[in-house]
Amino acid sequence: MKKMNNLKYMNKDILYVCLSFCFLLLLSNCDKKVEEASSLKLWYNQPADATVKDFTKPTKDDPEWLKSLPLGNGSLGAMVFGGVNKERIQLNEESMWSGSVDDNDNPEALPAQAEIRRFLFEGKYKEATELTKKTQIAKGAGSGFGKGANVPFGSFQTLGDLWIDFDSQSEYQNYHRELDLENATVNVSYTQDGVEYKREIFVSHPDQVMAIKFTANKPGKISFTSSLTRPERYQVSSKGDQLIMQGALSDGKGGDGLKYMTRLSASNKNGEVNYNDSTLVVKNADEVTLYLTASTDYVLEYPTYKGRDFENLTETYLQKGKDLAYNELLNRHVKDYQKYYSRVNLKLTKELDTIPTDVRVENFKQKQSDLHLVELMFQYGRYLLISSSRPGSLPANLQGIWGNKVQLPWNGDYHTDVNVQMNYWLAETANLGEMHLPLFDLMSSIQKPGGKTAKVHYDARGWVVHPITNVWGYTSPGEKSSWGMHVGGGAWLATHIMEHYYFTLDKEFLKKEFPVLKGSTQFYMDWLIPNPKNGELVSGPSVSPENTFFAPDGSKTQICMGPAHDQQVIWQLFKNYIDAATALGENDEFLQQVKSAQKQLTGPKIGSDGRLMEWDEEFKEKEPGHRHISHLFALHPGYQIDVNNTPELAKAARKSLDFRIQHGGGHTGWSSAWLINQYARLGDGENSEISLHKLMSKNISPNLFGLHPPFQIDANFGATAGIAEMLMQSQSGVINLLPAIPKSWASGSVKGLSARGGFDVDITWESGKLTAVKIFSKAGGICKVQYKDQVIEIETEENQVYQPKF
Repeated sequence: MKKMNNLKYMNKDILYVCLSFCFLLLLSNCDKKVEEASSLKLWYNQPADATVKDFTKPTKDDPEWLKSLPLGNGSLGAMVFGGVNKERIQLNEESMWSGSVDDNDNPEALPAQAEIRRFLFEGKYKEATELTKKTQIAKGAGSGFGKGANVPFGSFQTLGDLWIDFDSQSEYQNYHRELDLENATVNVSYTQDGVEYKREIFVSHPDQVMAIKFTANKPGKISFTSSLTRPERYQVSSKGDQLIMQGALSDGKGGDGLKYMTRLSASNKNGEVNYNDSTLVVKNADEVTLYLTASTDYVLEYPTYKGRDFENLTETYLQKGKDLAYNELLNRHVKDYQKYYSRVNLKLTKELDTIPTDVRVENFKQKQSDLHLVELMFQYGRYLLISSSRPGSLPANLQGIWGNKVQLPWNGDYHTDVNVQMNYWLAETANLGEMHLPLFDLMSSIQKPGGKTAKVHYDARGWVVHPITNVWGYTSPGEKSSWGMHVGGGAWLATHIMEHYYFTLDKEFLKKEFPVLKGSTQFYMDWLIPNPKNGELVSGPSVSPENTFFAPDGSKTQICMGPAHDQQVIWQLFKNYIDAATALGENDEFLQQVKSAQKQLTGPKIGSDGRLMEWDEEFKEKEPGHRHISHLFALHPGYQIDVNNTPELAKAARKSLDFRIQHGGGHTGWSSAWLINQYARLGDGENSEISLHKLMSKNISPNLFGLHPPFQIDANFGATAGIAEMLMQSQSGVINLLPAIPKSWASGSVKGLSARGGFDVDITWESGKLTAVKIFSKAGGICKVQYKDQVIEIETEENQVYQPKF
């Protein structure tokens, strides 16, 4: 009996241990679920419909494409639809541009400029406008009025589509599709005919290959037919264990331009794989991985732009990718990606992500509140920049690296009157400085064509670019002077050189880029002329980007002398040049001339209504709610207007912003994004949030792509930059903590934001008050930190951490 009692108690002990183990296992699973739910993902309970055909009209968005999920490694892009019975993966390659080098410089421009300037100074705007229209435009087709696919300007184009047909029409259950921002993979899972299927897709930067892994929980259940297509100019063949799509794009002159090649191959576990003339067929496999590589013969070197060994590159990358074990290929991809992505983390809420992303977007339109969606938008912008702009690649264009048409909106080009610059506003503050480098490569490549344009159009030294450029060195004005005579593009681009330096203090970089910065400065030194009324230096004839005013002589025009935008970007350029020359120990006569010219520039002026003036006189604008807010460059991204140092100008800038919004401004995605940044610089978190919410409720798609509309990626990048500006600023030489957080962001934390001077900053706050700050000094030196009205100065050492107390 005693023995039985011992056994009874022993069983209780065993039962207790087992229950404890089960409880711990349950807790572990709960923790895992919490971790999974709190990680940042775009996720959906249904696929995008791969069977719906795209529109050919460039400015008409394709609703199903805007549900697909983007992947990219800077040079190769993919949009994954996640179809069950038929999958579509739309492909892009960074240099898939039609067109070719072309001379669009207009020799009639220079002889007419003195007369145009005289007309403008005399108030004869009608005569000035007519002469400008005739002479200050591109020779030839220019950009084709934004439809340049078949003219020399060209268009960024789709690489084509990878189709995967599973030859099934069965119902399916338990569908899940996600883009995991933390490892840059798309995952698809579902159950069909009693079989659980999974797909994992990623685009590797270190190995330059896209991989798609198919698995099932039952053997022999994976069968499909793959094919590669393009809307035009392609042929497909098989060679050995590869399916190859190749062709040549139009050069815009009736011949062939750049050549391209895409290779597809498969590795299988059991079953069989066959390569026919135009298809890759998989039958009854347990597991299959597809590998895809692509390239063109493009090289970013003026004037040839040819020479990449694309055939051997695609072959080499494909074979190396297949030779690696799949898990190693995946791990190499994740490790490479996370060294950039994991630098920054933003937390505004502890709520779990239990709502599909497309539902969140729709819900936001109603309730205008979702802190998790704000976190997602912030990190999504960082993800998209890592995916579309890598060292050695071309810079992110109007659509990043993703576009599904032969003729993309506005050619998918580089607009230099705000859009390509906005693409890179987040690069430094969001700790992705390396992703900024492709922009400098593009700038370097246009030195020679821009130098030719500067000489032909303006008889000036240095280099110039107008509101658009492409991969063929286009630097001429546009084909209409109303928008094409934006002359401030080069100055605005060149300011990015010093932005990168201010954050990194990398003198080797600055030495390398200094000639580009100096060349831009030389151009504007030659371009500026004294205003006969007051002797101040002004730019012109020029425009305030894309805006129109009513002149005193009754005409409607865009052309004037000294538009505020030009004056501000030139002031910023001159400041940058002075800082760069000082940092490099330059002290010559030219530097003294630049210092003198900067002091003589016509500066920002306040109108009779208290607003910052957009033109040299108080003209009435045709569109009071115009999308561009170019005359506020000095507030953001420039430094000339500051709430502490120039309070009256800051007040006038606020009035200008308020006026624009009252009249419908901020109605495009990128314009709303700029407003976030502008209000943040004014320390106005509530209006920054209103602008962010306007973007998120009206101008994002189910996959969170920003919409102009149509799709433009600058809204995504601008929103991320704006959120960073709300959390921290450093443009005044002081690291300003939480300068513009709205009340709804009551508690939170951000880790890894970068500040000028070579600092990374972690910030924690609760109930609207700063609770902790940690500063990592990468280069040493004085660090000034501000929270509200208190400023602390720290003498830092290289690679040391500091935690000032406020």
